[in-house]
Amino acid sequence: MRVLITGITGFAGSHLADYILANHPDVEVFGLIRWRSRMENIVHIQDKLKLFEGDIKDIVSLKKCLAEIRPDRIFHLAAQSFVPTSWKCPAETFAINAIGQINLFEAILDLNLSPRIHVAGSSEEYGLVNSDEVPMKETNPLRPLSPYAVSKVAQDFLAYQYYKSYGLRTVRTRGFNHTGPRRGEVFICSNFAKQVAEIEKKKREPILYVGNLEAKRDFTDVRDTVRAYWLILEKGEDGEVYNIGSERTYAMKEVVDILTSLSEVYVKIEIDPSRLRPSDVPVLLSDSSKFRKLTGWEPKIPFKQSLQDLLDYWRERV
Repeated sequence: MRVLITGITGFAGSHLADYILANHPDVEVFGLIRWRSRMENIVHIQDKLKLFEGDIKDIVSLKKCLAEIRPDRIFHLAAQSFVPTSWKCPAETFAINAIGQINLFEAILDLNLSPRIHVAGSSEEYGLVNSDEVPMKETNPLRPLSPYAVSKVAQDFLAYQYYKSYGLRTVRTRGFNHTGPRRGEVFICSNFAKQVAEIEKKKREPILYVGNLEAKRDFTDVRDTVRAYWLILEKGEDGEVYNIGSERTYAMKEVVDILTSLSEVYVKIEIDPSRLRPSDVPVLLSDSSKFRKLTGWEPKIPFKQSLQDLLDYWRERV
């Protein structure tokens, strides 16, 4: 089997490659990279991967890569995935996420390929959720509250439309928050963990800068998430959408408390106004029963362990 991962150098993409290589040795793993891609997340497995240079914003390069790879499965993870950046660069976010996916789909159609395609959506698509709609099912209305969320809704619906219109074998997920080692430092758990690691090494004053600590999120370890991604193309139905989450929430204040409990340093908590968003989603809590019943999947790694591994990751790097 030939598997292509777009965004293979990213957080989830690199962990997915790890998972496939460790658990499915008969699978050839291909990755799409850009000339400026940072390679540190896959340097430990680079000799086991087949990497092709291309860009989802460039359909010509995509067609060249796909014509040579001819994948049986595609995990489409490449994205501009940081919500605050989407406020500053909404057009670029949409170009990468929505237009990039159109390029991928059109290249597949032009080459007459028929891979199964996983499209990684986001719980941010749900956006404004009423109190009587928690936990969120896949049937919940989508009321996106950021340019990033709108771009992911576009990806979600494009995957559905191309399945209905052209028979592309797409399966969609709406993943709730995932974290763990290698998470980019701009993301909240990773940012907090890096600050704690820097305070431990006296590289910054003992002040932990935070944003909205009242927001509640449903966290799953990335290593459990990518296991779910593999299962989605093993057992998921073409054209369907599935929530992936832990089915419990942590307030950002709890994240801070756990991380600081894993360290012996004393830190002062201080709100940084620049970390507050124009609009924020108060709570994201998954009902992932549809996916769990189909596959038997459930998270295995406790949240505290995810944060411990993330903190250790930054301790080795700061």
